[in-house]
Amino acid sequence: MTLLLMFVFDVVAIVVMTFGLYFPRHRRKDMIVAYLGVNLGLLAITSSLSADGITLGIGFGLFAVLSIIRLRSAELDQPEVAYYFAALAIGLLGGLIVNPIWLAPALMGAILLALFIGDYPRLFSRYRVQTLTLDSSYTDERELVARLEELLGARVHRIKVRRLDLVEATTTVEARYELIDAPAKQVLAVGDATMGAPS
Repeated sequence: MTLLLMFVFDVVAIVVMTFGLYFPRHRRKDMIVAYLGVNLGLLAITSSLSADGITLGIGFGLFAVLSIIRLRSAELDQPEVAYYFAALAIGLLGGLIVNPIWLAPALMGAILLALFIGDYPRLFSRYRVQTLTLDSSYTDERELVARLEELLGARVHRIKVRRLDLVEATTTVEARYELIDAPAKQVLAVGDATMGAPS
C-alpha cells in the first residue's frame, strides 16, 4: 500500500511539473513526452529494483546513465535541463520506500517549489542572454559594448567574444544584458546583427 501511495505522489508531482509549470511557461510540446516517459520509466525500474532487494547503487547508476544519454541526444536550454533532472529525481523518489513516509513527498514538493520559484517568469524578467553576430570587427571592448547597448536598447553587464574575424569583418559575441525599456520592446537595426535565441 505504501508503494502504491508513492506512485500516486509521483504521478501528481510529474503532472504538476509538466502541465502546471513547464508547458505553460515554455510551450515546447516535444518535451512533454520526454518528461513523462523518463519519470514513469525510472519510477517503474526503481520500484522493481527496490522490490527485488537490489542495491540502491544500481538505481543511482541508472539515473546517471539516463541523464548522459538524454543530454547527449539533443541540445536543451538550462531551464529544460533543470526540468529534466527534476523529472528523474521525482521518479527515483517515487520508486523508493523512504522512512519516514512523508519524506519522499516532501522532497518532491521541494523540487516543484524550486522550479516554481527559479523559473518564475517575473523573476529577473529584464535580464537576457543572447549570442549576436555583428557585421563589423570590434577589437575595442568599450566600443563593442556601446554598439550592443545601442542595438539592444539595454544595459550590457557582461560580454564574451566568441569569434573575431578580421578578414570577413564579423564579431560573434555573447551578451548578458538588462532591458531598460519594457521587456517586449527591443529594436534591432536590420542588417547590422544576427541574434540567436534569447535565454
